[in-house]
Amino acid sequence: MDQTGAKPKSVPGETQEHQPGLEADMDPPPQYLAPNYRGTGKLKDKVAIITGGDSGIGRSVGILYAREGCKGVTIMYLDEDEDAKVTQKQIEKEGAQCLLVRGDISDSKLCDSAVEQTVKKFGRLDILVNNAAKQFYKTKLEEITDEQLEKTFKINIFAYFYMARAALPHLKKGSSIINTGSVTSYKGKEVLLDYSATKGAIKSFTYSLSAQLADRGIRVNGVAPGPIWTPLIPATFPAEDVAEFGKKTPLGRPGQPEEVSPCYVFLASEADSSYITGQILHPNGGYIIHG
Repeated sequence: MDQTGAKPKSVPGETQEHQPGLEADMDPPPQYLAPNYRGTGKLKDKVAIITGGDSGIGRSVGILYAREGCKGVTIMYLDEDEDAKVTQKQIEKEGAQCLLVRGDISDSKLCDSAVEQTVKKFGRLDILVNNAAKQFYKTKLEEITDEQLEKTFKINIFAYFYMARAALPHLKKGSSIINTGSVTSYKGKEVLLDYSATKGAIKSFTYSLSAQLADRGIRVNGVAPGPIWTPLIPATFPAEDVAEFGKKTPLGRPGQPEEVSPCYVFLASEADSSYITGQILHPNGGYIIHG
């Protein structure tokens, strides 16, 4: 597993059947360790929950949170046990405790339970990262079934409401909610129609919740990544699309999770972003975003 090499200009046209994908089966593996990132204690003694934290961007965020001094990180994931255990090991190697919560976050009771387990184990909750997502490649609107549409919205936006609602009683002044959006909410994506729609909803959710919670001193922001090499890509796109993934960005390559995760540190850290709320960061390889 090369976590120190140069960023690859392209990736092979691999595919996976498991949705939302297994990082353990990816070649080359995503780069998530951020070896040049030095922690400075920005998140000392904080506690975070990261949904979809077993792999991809969520894994890298968890590792950097631990490196920045978090005492506890809860990783929520669907069923990718091998990936989750690797993430747990890496977080613990950085000096934090890691709680794994397995299950489908489209179930609001699981979201409530995850928050309860986190507070019981670590005694507090300071940071919520809503990150889990599902996407399905469909070339025609007529191909999107009611079942798919409902599942995409439940995972991608309903769960953000569920998690924020469950977390709020425990969040205090200085706490942070960070929502993972997507460049698709600005540029659209013709083969990810329902996914793109949910990412647009996440953008509006972020803006609106930030205004609602401003007087409580809880900041709400978002990150809208561009094409990032995560398990969701080979699990979603046909091989020929995967082989071209990220090449159309101005930087001419896909991004790596470790190039996105520092955004989440910045937004969680009062030292860095105490006057920032209702904003979206854009680690997207150079796309110019309007609106």
